[in-house]
Amino acid sequence: MTAVLIADDQPMQRFGFRMLLESQDDMTVVGEAGNGTEAVQLVARHHPDVVLMDIRMPGLDGIEATRRIIASGARTRILIVTTFDLDAYAYDGLRAGASGFLVKDALPEELLAGIRAVAAGDAVVAPTLTRRLLDAFVHHLPAVPGARTTSDPHITALTEREREILTVIGQGWSNTEIAARLHLAESTVKTHVTRILAKTGARDRVQAVILAYDTRLVTPM
Repeated sequence: MTAVLIADDQPMQRFGFRMLLESQDDMTVVGEAGNGTEAVQLVARHHPDVVLMDIRMPGLDGIEATRRIIASGARTRILIVTTFDLDAYAYDGLRAGASGFLVKDALPEELLAGIRAVAAGDAVVAPTLTRRLLDAFVHHLPAVPGARTTSDPHITALTEREREILTVIGQGWSNTEIAARLHLAESTVKTHVTRILAKTGARDRVQAVILAYDTRLVTPM
């Protein structure tokens, strides 16, 4: 059973999410939060598997709430739910530690699949969509203080092959594409990805993409 917390300042939006989730045999809603502060408190209290996190909420917004939840060491994973599929705030949410994002007009089955993917430890944002998001906004975002370079210890700890694979992950390649283009078995690619996540401390594939940008392994086209 996947325990889900809904964080959204719109009561009707929370109601709609709850109705959908409670129709599933493998999901349960453990609470609702109307702002980021409540979301942080309810995560500490209920330890949900996944939080559906709105971005624009009064008081503490979803980005800062995500940052605080991740910083607390909670195993809870955050799924950003935003109004626009190319919202700069969604990028900030991913940088804060969210495992992906969806738009609010996503089909019900897409939302459910996204929750299940995040709960299983996967990233919701497809590689091509991740690249589109990063390419669209990295030009417009201010430089990140203390931005890392390829001399970052997380990168130097990688083998040459792992570094190559992290680079193409950052370029939006899927595991199937990596296997075909680098002439590797897909199972081998998956093993490399697992090792990359472990060595870099990235929570999931989305965070690995952000690391590739931050360390300048990949630059916007």
